[in-house]
Amino acid sequence: MKDLPTLFLDRDGVLNVRTPDDYVKTPAEWIPVPGLETAMQQLSALFGRIIVVTNQAGIGKGLMTEADLDAVHQKMLDLIHTSGGRIDAVYHCPHRRDEGCDCRKPATGMALRAKVAFPDIDFTQSWMVGDSISDMQLGFQLGMKTVLIHGKAEEAELLKDLPVDYRFDTLSEFATRMQHGLHG
Repeated sequence: MKDLPTLFLDRDGVLNVRTPDDYVKTPAEWIPVPGLETAMQQLSALFGRIIVVTNQAGIGKGLMTEADLDAVHQKMLDLIHTSGGRIDAVYHCPHRRDEGCDCRKPATGMALRAKVAFPDIDFTQSWMVGDSISDMQLGFQLGMKTVLIHGKAEEAELLKDLPVDYRFDTLSEFATRMQHGLHG
């Protein structure tokens, strides 16, 4: 498994349906994107590690707690595991944009924490899949292959010219293409 590349995934808009101008604060609000179970099963066979990196400023804004986020992530992990997929680790940034931390994407802190936990990660052999400019910038900074999932509506104009490696409408489409030999 360690010879296979690492897959970094954003959460909102990639694994679950995005809630524009709001946060997923409870398990009931976490709604998987269509085809998630099959996509994660496919991706689990193709990647040595699968790591979620997600900005969760709702914590820093006092809209939810770490325990709330843990409950949301437990629902996500249970669904993916039950369907035959896996996620090896979930890292989140609880800070607001104005706090200047080193973990809020596009900063690389969450990916670097993953590298400490899994020293065999080679960023140049890794993939970053996300739906926003900050996700792609994280991938660019660490030399990853970048995959833009049909992005945030509020960033649409900026996303259209972003020099990403691949663009797909859904995670499911990316997983199917990977299974059939998409290589970076």
